Amino acid sequence: MIEALRRPRRLERGDRVAIIAPSGPAPEERIGAGNAILESWGLEPVVLPGVRGTHPHLAYLPADDETRAAAFQDAWSDPGIAAVFSARGGYGAQRMIDHVDWQALRRAEPKVYVGFSDATALHEAIAVRLGAATLHGPMPTWSAFIEDTATREHLRRTLFDPETVRRLAPPSARPLVPGRAAGVTFGGCLSLLASSVGTGEGRPDGTGGLLLLEDLEEEDYRLDRYLTQLRRSGLLDGVTGIALGSWTGCGPEASVREVLLDRLGGLGVPVLGEVGFGHCAPSWTVPLGVPAVLDAGAGTLEFEVPALR
Repeated sequence: MIEALRRPRRLERGDRVAIIAPSGPAPEERIGAGNAILESWGLEPVVLPGVRGTHPHLAYLPADDETRAAAFQDAWSDPGIAAVFSARGGYGAQRMIDHVDWQALRRAEPKVYVGFSDATALHEAIAVRLGAATLHGPMPTWSAFIEDTATREHLRRTLFDPETVRRLAPPSARPLVPGRAAGVTFGGCLSLLASSVGTGEGRPDGTGGLLLLEDLEEEDYRLDRYLTQLRRSGLLDGVTGIALGSWTGCGPEASVREVLLDRLGGLGVPVLGEVGFGHCAPSWTVPLGVPAVLDAGAGTLEFEVPALR
């Protein structure tokens, strides 16, 4: 049963926030640009070990798994750090999860974690192992965070004034299956969720959950493969509704829609498409682990409580 999770406190001016690199390496110029935006919000970004650099043998990683896991663990357990941001997506978060002492982190108060894409692995680990709500949102070295005002403003409001962003009703939203449902939000990047099946973070089913799904540059048959994996594993069993974000680079919109309808349309739950989170601009911040109501006909996703307390 997917239940509401503990919500971290909202941010305040003067808070220190950690930048970690559980996934791919970030260009130095983007680290500086992202930090400048966070500083303009009154935050003090702290770049932890592993963000700057490259793995000695694997160029798609910024450091070895132990270094990246230690940075996450240090940030989460430090009472002087109010939030943890993944620097960017890419690949690598799943590799470091087993190097984290999750038992030790249960003693720490929950704090804000922000990321999406490859960060889905950490969202699921934090939810399952620590029982804490997180934010599926833009990362500070991502181009849309740096360049798109609406994207970063929605994240800023979620962090500092979460009451003002409890309702998502983007003009783009379209119902694939009409209906209304209540549940607790979970999910993220489709391919990462499929890759988590059978791991320590893999959930037995989705009972009571409102599932969020999006992905990037996956052909239609690959989307079919991932969705079929979720169906066969049982993760889609018991979900109350599904909200779909962006499918950038996944092929013609009509082809993607056909796959989504084929794999999700027969579940008997409302499905709302084009909600505007994930690999798109603007990209809305969506809390995970929070009770919400999905109204596919009205094109809305409304959170029953603010994302942060």
